[in-house]
Amino acid sequence: MLVSGKELFQDAKRRKYAVGAFNINNMEILQAIVEAAEELQAPVFIQASQGGIKYAGLEYIAGMGIIAAAKAKVPVALNIDHGTDFNQVVRCIRHGFSAVMIDGSKLPFEENIAVTRKVVEVAHPNDVSVEAELGKITGVEDDVAVGENEGLYTDPDEAYEFVQRTNCDALAVAIGTAHGVYRGEPKLDFDRLQAIASKIDTPIVLHGASGVPDDAIRKAISLGVTKINIDTELRLAFAQAVRQVLAEDTKEYDPRKILGPAKEAVKNTVRTKIQLFGSAGKA
Repeated sequence: MLVSGKELFQDAKRRKYAVGAFNINNMEILQAIVEAAEELQAPVFIQASQGGIKYAGLEYIAGMGIIAAAKAKVPVALNIDHGTDFNQVVRCIRHGFSAVMIDGSKLPFEENIAVTRKVVEVAHPNDVSVEAELGKITGVEDDVAVGENEGLYTDPDEAYEFVQRTNCDALAVAIGTAHGVYRGEPKLDFDRLQAIASKIDTPIVLHGASGVPDDAIRKAISLGVTKINIDTELRLAFAQAVRQVLAEDTKEYDPRKILGPAKEAVKNTVRTKIQLFGSAGKA
């Protein structure tokens, strides 16, 4: 069933687990996510980045997501991930998204607040949740790129002021994670996370979690993280399975036989993450 992201945020915060948020780019990845969530009776965010929307088209992404959510036996929120353009976020709301993220993290503090408030004013009357971002998470997320020298950790005092003035439903924070493939083991600033959690009652989101060690994920959840984004690991699983099929049979041309194993590989990854996040059985 399609639900507002706010419903998922609030339950995860109350019961102290994290909801998995998994990015989609095509039908097979979407099906894999929902099937894994149903098997484990877990609530889930399915989300599309600006790049994913550009690739598949907003109408296709929205249509597939809404159909999948309507058929699902678990709560599903359909979210835009790292929406940096107000008009695009509004278009997603008009197309039936039940959650949006406005990423004003590259803007000055006051401008970030202003655009987030503007999105909240449109989203909340439509029962659509709003996730914002404060601090800059390094790496590349499709159309959004932040260099290592631009990375800026979230300031706990600014986080408090930000959520008070915007009334956002969730806040993505920068504590040492990065988008894309890590070159070494990421070091998360748990003291900073704990300080942020002590200042705000708003659910906290962890981006760039692909490749973060399991123990670090568990600790982050124990300190208040309620939504965790996974994208890169899904792409890696998908690509590896496709390569394996074509390596074993170079004459294979049936897309169902090529993409079927890729779907299962993504499903296995999602299943593992759901169990790690503690969301299994929470639907």
